[in-house]
Formats: sequence, C-alpha cells, structure tokens
Amino acid sequence: MAIWKLPAEVTTWVDRLAAMLDARLAHRLTKVFLGVLFARGRRTVTSWLRAIGVGVDFADYYYFLGSLGRQTASVALALLLLAVKAIAPGECLLLALDDTPTKRYGPKVQGAGVHHNPTPGPADQKFVYGHVWVMLAWVVRHPRWFAIGLPLRALMYIRQKDVAKLPRPTRQVAPFRTKLAMAAELIAWAAKIVHWLGRSVWVVADGAYGKKPVLRAAKANGVVVVSRLRKDAKLFDVPKTSSRRGRGRPRKYGKRISLAKRAAHRLGWTTDTFKLYGRDQTKTYKTFVATYPPAGGAIRVVIVREEHGWLAFFATDANATVTQVLEAVADRFAIEQNFHDLKEVYGVGQQQLRNYWANVAAFHINLWMMTLIELWAWARGPAELSDRTASPWDDGDRRPSHADRRNALRRRCLQLEYCAATAGERLTRKCRTLLNAALQLAM
Repeated sequence: MAIWKLPAEVTTWVDRLAAMLDARLAHRLTKVFLGVLFARGRRTVTSWLRAIGVGVDFADYYYFLGSLGRQTASVALALLLLAVKAIAPGECLLLALDDTPTKRYGPKVQGAGVHHNPTPGPADQKFVYGHVWVMLAWVVRHPRWFAIGLPLRALMYIRQKDVAKLPRPTRQVAPFRTKLAMAAELIAWAAKIVHWLGRSVWVVADGAYGKKPVLRAAKANGVVVVSRLRKDAKLFDVPKTSSRRGRGRPRKYGKRISLAKRAAHRLGWTTDTFKLYGRDQTKTYKTFVATYPPAGGAIRVVIVREEHGWLAFFATDANATVTQVLEAVADRFAIEQNFHDLKEVYGVGQQQLRNYWANVAAFHINLWMMTLIELWAWARGPAELSDRTASPWDDGDRRPSHADRRNALRRRCLQLEYCAATAGERLTRKCRTLLNAALQLAM
C-alpha cells in the first residue's frame, strides 16, 4: 500500500489545523484528509480508512472523530485565518449563510429526524430523514472563475422532540436551538475573528434568515446583512426630524410603505449594468431607504424588475449601493454550489456514523477538505486543473468544477509518489505510457 503524500503547501495547512488538536491525536488528521481525497465508491468512514491502509487500528480513528467533533470551532478558526492569508482579500469579507439536509438511514443515528425536503425531486418527497446543517461559507471572487464558496463551519439543527433522544451528556452541551439562533451564533463567531483581522463583514442569506434574531445579532456585532425582502414586509418611511420637540419620545418610524405599490408605480425606475453570475447583466431597479422593525433601524431597499415579476432585496446598511446589494445576492449561489459538491463529490451523509460528535466531525472534514482544495487550486490555471482532451465535445472555456480540482490534487499526489519511487531510475516509453493510462483510470 502506497503512503500518499500531500503537496508541501497543503501539508503545511493541515499541520496548522492539526495544531488546534491534542498532540496525541493531531497526526491522524492528515491521514483522514488523505482518506477523504482517495476514497472511492460509497464514501463511508471505512472507505476513508481503506484508502489510507488503516488496518487493526481502525477503532482509534473512530474515537478520533468523536474527539474532533468537539473541536470544530477552533479548527475552523485556524482554517479561516490561513484562508485569509492565502487569498489576501480586500477590506470586506462576504460570508454566505444557509442550511441543507443530508439523508441518513437507521433509527439509532443521534440527531437525525424528519425534516422538510427543499429538493423533493421527481418522486415529490416532501420530507427527508437525516441531519440538517446550518452552514457558513466565505464567498470570494476569483479573478478568472467568479464567485467560489469556501465552507468554514456548520451547526447541526435538531428538532426539539429529537433532542430528548440524545444521550444526557450530549443534551447538556447541544440543547435545542432554532436555525435562526444557530445563524446568529455563526455570525458572532465569524465577526469576532474578522474584526480582529481589521476587516469588515457582510453576510448574505436567504430570506428565511432575514429575520429579527439574525438581524439583531448582526447589528450587535457590526455585521451588514443582505437578504431577500418579503413582498408584504412591514416597512416605514424614515421619520422626519424636527427642531421643535413636543411631549414624549421622538418618532422611531414614519408612515407605512407598501412594496407592492412602489413596485407597481411606473416612475422612479433606473436601468444599469451589473457584473452578476460572471457576466454583464442589465437590470431595471428602484431603490430607497426605509425603516424596518426587525432590523432595528434604517435599511437600503432595492426592487428589481424581472420578466416574471419583481423581487425586493435589502441591506442593513442604509449607505449600501445597489451594486453591492445585487452582487452579494448573486454571489450567494456559491454556497448552493457548495451543497451540491459536498453531496455529489464527497458523499456527505454517507459516512454511516451514529455518534453525534462523530457525525459533526465527519461533516466538517468534508467542508475543510473542499476549502483546502479550493485554496490549493486558487492560483493554478485551467490547463493544470482539468484535461478535456478525452472529451472534445465538452466546453473548453468552462471553469473547472470542484471535482476537476479534486482530481488535479489527486494527480499531483500520485506524481509525488511516482517521483519518489522512481528517483534515479529511467522507465521505458512503453512503461510510462502504461503508467499514464493507469493514472487516468484511477481518476
């Protein structure tokens, strides 16, 4: 069995993450990452261990997952710090927030329950049994491939009726919390780190998270939230200030605003071009400042006219521009792409673990593996990341998918192994051809 080796820069990053763990267990993190990278078939933990040749010591790695699950916050902190150092972003970081379910099987899986299925598919399955994760990802704009999501941390949402099924020690450290409360916790966690780095934070989320608990937590931590606004949202004008002061407190909100009437009015529309989803798009919009009780103050409202009707978005910073709001809304698709790749490429939810903390660790290992691969591929060109010579029908200008980047890292690991094994030796052309064909089959 070959002892796989990661490239030097990736090894350095993994060592920084492992430094947050107990020194007696830290060495297992690199092996687990290699197992995730080279696992084939159904992505269970046993397939991870089989890929790195773990034999009779397999039980130690299951115990390691249970320990790692309790340290995900500190490891995610180290990951965010090295990601900021590797990419060197501007003064503002855009974070995306959303939740996704992962299917599980078996009645004894801790934390699993019946949840609403956001993607029912052809079978129209309205409910799914498994785990639900509230996830935070850093969205960065690549100079060549537009917005890319870097998953950082997630919290497992458990329904209140399912919390009672957890073991007593786990219930004490993982009590029932709503998704909004978990989102507020993730925002506060990220804001503390990013502000310490001297940068500002924006968070873009679906309309389900544009509610009072999240908005108030973001305001308390100096974070700007961009989200979708309900068409029947309770908006008010900004109250007029007057030098004359009567009895009582000054007005906090002005007159009621109807979004539907604002959108139906034919005046006030502006047309402009924005860089959305990697290309220039022309949008017709109108914008104004309003007061929104859930946000606790003034917000920037942007109404966009589409072919099928109109949509309304808002930012909790009243000074935000239309470009900032629409670009943040468009970049939110990066976290949806993360969810797709986590399930299709890494098989999230297939790990067949029952323990609560082991499930938390397995989910985060997949998140961190995805982020490390994106960081490794950040400065590499398309020719190095994807080889489409065997698929001439494919679009050569299409950006490499995450699966392409993952395969490129696997090829690099195999090249390092090949160079180490054949140092000082010269193979015939036929042997090199057979080796290259075998490597292509392995991918």
